[in-house]
Amino acid sequence: MTYQDKSIQCADCGASFQFTAGEQEFFASKGYTNEPKRCPSCRQSRRSNRYGETGGAGAGPRQMFPAVCGECGKETQVPFEPRQGKPVYCSECYSKVKPRR
Repeated sequence: MTYQDKSIQCADCGASFQFTAGEQEFFASKGYTNEPKRCPSCRQSRRSNRYGETGGAGAGPRQMFPAVCGECGKETQVPFEPRQGKPVYCSECYSKVKPRR
């Protein structure tokens, strides 16, 4: 199939943007059947708002909690509140003790 550049109007800001032949070919190779609805800057803005600075779901940095590694005794920070009686590991020790899948 031969692709040609298309001009599309952004659903968010109303600006016109090019959906290039190369992008169309890429979309087809990924199995995408819909054209983009947003211009590249609105897509990037939407992605930033959805995933925040950290790249994870939610808006904003993750709350971290201080902990002491149950293996090496090093002070570390974890993204959950440690519970009494449950060991917490620094990232280095966790990679050694985590269960294999």
